Amino acid sequence: MKFLHLADIHLGCRRYNVEERTADFFRAWSDVLARHALPNAVDFVLICGDFFNSRKVDPQAMNHAIIGLQMLKEAGIPVVAIEGNHDQHESDAVNRFSWMRSLSQWGYLALLEPDTRDGFNLTPWNEAERSGSYIDIAGARIFGTHWFGTSTNAAVPLLTDALRRAHGDGLFNILMLHTDVEGQLNRPNIPALSISRMKELRTLVDYVALGHTHKRFEIEDWAFNPGSLEACTIDEFKEERGLYLVEVDDAHRVTARHSRDYVQRPFQRLNFDVSGAPDAEAVHAGVMDVIRLEAHTYDAEHDDSPAPIIEINLRGHLGFKNSLLDISRLREEARAQTGALHIMISNRSVPVEYAVAAGLDSDATRGVRERRIIEDLITRDIRFRARAHDMAALVLDAKRLALEDESPEKILELIEQQLELADEHMTNAPSTTTGETATATAGATIPIDDTELVASASALQAIERNAAT
Repeated sequence: MKFLHLADIHLGCRRYNVEERTADFFRAWSDVLARHALPNAVDFVLICGDFFNSRKVDPQAMNHAIIGLQMLKEAGIPVVAIEGNHDQHESDAVNRFSWMRSLSQWGYLALLEPDTRDGFNLTPWNEAERSGSYIDIAGARIFGTHWFGTSTNAAVPLLTDALRRAHGDGLFNILMLHTDVEGQLNRPNIPALSISRMKELRTLVDYVALGHTHKRFEIEDWAFNPGSLEACTIDEFKEERGLYLVEVDDAHRVTARHSRDYVQRPFQRLNFDVSGAPDAEAVHAGVMDVIRLEAHTYDAEHDDSPAPIIEINLRGHLGFKNSLLDISRLREEARAQTGALHIMISNRSVPVEYAVAAGLDSDATRGVRERRIIEDLITRDIRFRARAHDMAALVLDAKRLALEDESPEKILELIEQQLELADEHMTNAPSTTTGETATATAGATIPIDDTELVASASALQAIERNAAT
């Protein structure tokens, strides 16, 4: 059999207030299908979560989705999908449908979800109802899950039991997961799926199709994460991303070829240190020198690839007021010089008297810088100094959830949960720190051996809240 493994397509994603960026995600999606799915006559296409950038899908993003899905439908190539955290259904009884469920009902794809109405079960695909947890195609049994969030590790024992009951003997068993994985760009306060937990599935699953992390990685030629098709932010531009074209022989041996051969928007990041510049004109001249020497230029008449997006970082200690910098003029001249689609000016410089995050590496990502600045600000208050690192991580996770349209109740629940863990640690922490330990988000360090996760009733309740219908 032969199939295409995609994830994190993020249709409808718009960044930097540039309308053309939404078209970038559509171009990547349609170009991948035209170059890889159709010519290779794949048996099916997997979409492992975050097909859309938001559960509130705008009309143009839906048009982009259906154009690609219709291409596959006309070619007789079925699409199997799961929901990611960006496009999952609402967790209340009123808004129980997502647009992914609608696309499944309309016959454009098969949306796979576990059945949590009576425990945790994986049920066969029902074509009449257009619903189910697994589907058999071309000798493969494909299982789908939803976004487990903070309950991922606790869900694995439940998932293992369900897979054992529904395992397809003699078939090539595929599990689709949308999750963070230990060691791969993890968010500090969102527990990642541990490698040891994942390996509990090894005897039941022949191929783990992952999504969620926007870079390529592989685990023992068994679990594969292709990365997002497009860079959602400039912080991701250095990461390898793309798709897997997977071939499986009669002995169930897997050959997974990763490819970036499709249209992607190029990015570039330039840096200029303002430290020592006597005035705003000196900063302007220095930045333009960097652009002339280092920036990629674009010629619409001769370049086939899209025009680049260029970010210019101003860093260091500014010897005068920020307001004296003419950012608009700098942006306009930089764009004229390079022919870029968009020029971003990121002014990370600070007046000396307000300096925070001093000494941070110039290549540090926005996330690293943001966290360091928040840490420095928290450290100034002696009440929170000892826990500044983990409190900053909690602040950023709350912000991320808010930007992803997470409900206030879930954000509050995360904050309370992490603060309770920290308080428990402060009360019960042992006097010695021997043995292997794991940092439990908001400042708590707990021995791994003493925190083995089990499929408790509370874990099941958390999973059901995430999958409420």
